[in-house]
Amino acid sequence: MNFNATLIGQSITFIFFVWFCMKFVWPPIMNALETRKKQIADGLAAADRGRHELELAAKKAGDNMRDAKAQAAEVIALAEKRAAQIIEEAKTAAKEEGDRQLAAAQANIEQEANRARESLREQVAALAVAGAEKILRREVNAQTHADLLGQLKAEL
Repeated sequence: MNFNATLIGQSITFIFFVWFCMKFVWPPIMNALETRKKQIADGLAAADRGRHELELAAKKAGDNMRDAKAQAAEVIALAEKRAAQIIEEAKTAAKEEGDRQLAAAQANIEQEANRARESLREQVAALAVAGAEKILRREVNAQTHADLLGQLKAEL
């Protein structure tokens, strides 16, 4: 075996192997590497965009939360103001109703007092008439007149 022939054969086989690898093996590997590189770059870009969007969303959520708290505080203040207003209206209405009932009660008391006075007047008048009738009967009695005249004569 000749050393030079073996070396030339191995060199030709190596060159053929390199050509075969560069022609058929290398392009799919390079495509796979490029595809993977592109995917990694896209993933990193998407991660950066996601991080940026997350920061914007967090900022927007904070702004929305502050706005919501401000609106809630405003609604609570309005509700408290309206509650105070309703309470004042209820107090005013209750006072008016109490005054109206008091006036009605006073009018009723006055009416009852007038009825009682009128009843007493009628009773007093009846008693006065009865008393006057008794006095007049006593006075109209002839014997009593005669006795009185007799007493006057005796005294004179």
